[in-house]
Amino acid sequence: MEARKQRGIQDAAGRAPSRAIPNGGALLAAGTANQTKLVGAPVGGPLYEFAPAIDEYLKTHLFGAIFERDNLDWQSRELATVRMLSALPGTEAQLQARMRVSMNVGLTASQLRQATQVLADRVDAESARRAREALARQLVSPSSR
Repeated sequence: MEARKQRGIQDAAGRAPSRAIPNGGALLAAGTANQTKLVGAPVGGPLYEFAPAIDEYLKTHLFGAIFERDNLDWQSRELATVRMLSALPGTEAQLQARMRVSMNVGLTASQLRQATQVLADRVDAESARRAREALARQLVSPSSR
């Protein structure tokens, strides 16, 4: 931020959430509901049975404490997540899942294609390629879970 200030760039501070974030059992319940909405179905399976702490952590921290905050809408969160995962080699499975979630929260294929173009223009060709391939796989098999 200091380097940006030195270049004359003034960044406005983000706004705080407008409501209190639940805690304890209420946070787990909110996170479970958010995860189900985002993914489009209840989430479970061998990983969560093998390591139930991962399930609880994801539901309370990611889908609860983070997604319960209303200072950034879910579409913006997904665009940020897709772009970040696209820039990280080895995250193709997560990127594929987030493409599906992006569409579940209302982003269109056209908007996601535009995001891949931003990656090509502003990040690098490999990031854009990973995003394009994940989007193409999602469009071919949108119901794969």
